[in-house]
Amino acid sequence: MTMFDTTTPAAPVVPTRGRLRPLGLDEVRITGGFWGDRQAVNGTATLTHIESRLESEGWLPNFDLAAAGTLPAGRRGREFADSEIYKYLEALAWEIGRTDAAADDDLERRFRRVVDRVAAAQESDGYLNTMFGREGQGERWSALQWGHELYCLGHLFQAAVARVRTRPDAGDGLIDIARRAADLVCREFGADGRDAICGHAEVEVGLAELGRALGEQRYVDQAALFVERHGRGSLGEIEWGRSYFQDDVSVRDAEALRGHSVRANYLSSAAVDVAAELSDESLLAALRSQWDRTVERRTYVTGGQGSHHQDEAFGDDWELPPDRAYSETCAGIGSIMFSWRLLLATGEAQYADLIERTLFNVVATSPGDDGRSFFYANTLHQRTPGIPADPDATSPRASSSLRAPWFEVSCCPPNVARTFASLAAYLATADDDGVQVHQYAPSAVRTTLPDGRVVAFDVETGYPADGGIRITLRADAEFTLTLRVPAWAEGATVRVHSGGEVESSEAAPVGSVSVTRAFRAGDIVDLHLPIVARATAPHPMVDAVRGSVVIERGPEVLALESIDLGADVGDAVVVGDPVERDGHVVLPVRHRSTGDTVDTPLIAYHDWARRGPSTMRVWIPTT
Repeated sequence: MTMFDTTTPAAPVVPTRGRLRPLGLDEVRITGGFWGDRQAVNGTATLTHIESRLESEGWLPNFDLAAAGTLPAGRRGREFADSEIYKYLEALAWEIGRTDAAADDDLERRFRRVVDRVAAAQESDGYLNTMFGREGQGERWSALQWGHELYCLGHLFQAAVARVRTRPDAGDGLIDIARRAADLVCREFGADGRDAICGHAEVEVGLAELGRALGEQRYVDQAALFVERHGRGSLGEIEWGRSYFQDDVSVRDAEALRGHSVRANYLSSAAVDVAAELSDESLLAALRSQWDRTVERRTYVTGGQGSHHQDEAFGDDWELPPDRAYSETCAGIGSIMFSWRLLLATGEAQYADLIERTLFNVVATSPGDDGRSFFYANTLHQRTPGIPADPDATSPRASSSLRAPWFEVSCCPPNVARTFASLAAYLATADDDGVQVHQYAPSAVRTTLPDGRVVAFDVETGYPADGGIRITLRADAEFTLTLRVPAWAEGATVRVHSGGEVESSEAAPVGSVSVTRAFRAGDIVDLHLPIVARATAPHPMVDAVRGSVVIERGPEVLALESIDLGADVGDAVVVGDPVERDGHVVLPVRHRSTGDTVDTPLIAYHDWARRGPSTMRVWIPTT
């Protein structure tokens, strides 16, 4: 693995060693397009909505009660409610960095006000939690199986990382709050302390990244200690088994991700962090093998993960029923976290392929157009039309059949917010030879390679609506530009325009195509990815969808919605190939009830239920 300069970019994940170095918000800016629109809505609507609900639900006022010494009276929310405040702070920190908000900007003022309230609740030894530790509450660390104390602190640490990487000298106090809490965790749970883990992995990934950001190796070592303690059965047996907590077998011995899908992805992400920092190649190899099996056998075509509602968990191999897909939004984000770390460690494009699939078909699906409503779970087959959610109500987590404004367990809205705010940091990377572009969006890339070469280029594209991607060089530099070629992009081509000359070549879907040359400002590299509708058959072992097809176009999974069919989607059978007509993908569908065949437009799955209640399916039966 290559060692990186510790001058870190403004990014959520910055390993000190690996195959690739991430480019942060200070090096990559999304300037428009599909993701630019979502970032704009996130910044102007979603963040305000989240803060309003954190206040009205009482989760933020819990910190005021703690500071006043009146808890437990008046405390509201679940045992993990504190974590949503920390995810909101993380999202704000990335948004401040993304927009270069001024010190007197509204975003900055909001950030500092919340930090002040959190700081007032922290105890002198660093302990910080509104659910435990006071008279009338459970003792500290007395309910590690379900209490989420360490989980909440993990999200605090990630919020602090965002602040370190965007405004390290702000002086608001968040970094000091996190440092005191992390020191306490190391004292309490270090090698000579409690031999225990949290029932919900998260502190591991938070500690690892905080250690990187602050140059504190003991935080990384504590993360490694927590990772290695999984699999000892210390959390006890529950009805869903110890695999729910990833406490049945060690991380090194697991064959695939299993149990609660968010917990599993967070733990795996932390394990990659540990493997990278400690140069543990055997641990990294185990995680890569687990990723392979999980993606092949336990991941939906949308990139969604988790096929059990009762325990929000992975099913067995090939257990992927579309109508019972839980596919929690947070699990999709956790999957991106895991895949991104493996990409940085190995440089292999398959990890970026899954990130793209999950971004477009899980993360983009969750929020409503106004940024104030969300899907918690992401089914692939809605059998009955949904019921519009009350905009003022709080919904049970997965029972909302349409996007809802808030949930009793509202982990997903702030998770989406922090992902969108930091999204530019997942677009591109660098190594000693050049820059690699993994995700396509209108953007500006400006970075300096280790030997001082300045690389600057702009990306123009209408992706994913079309597959034309134009890279325009803005500075003279000799380097290698590497562009990901998705596995579905048969017939991709690349052209280099320089000094009036054009060089063309095929870019077979083998992961990536590289152009090495002495670029001059004004040179253009055009990548063309053929984006056409295609029918995909399921793996024959997935019995729930045998005899069905899913239609995809580029990175997007398409869906059949009753609004377009004019009938319940359960009445539809595919009788021909998809065609593109007038900007729409049209599928010949026969109504089983009438025998009529109708050319029916499909929509991008992430757009389903935006026009009102409907039935919907992704996998459609064939004749």
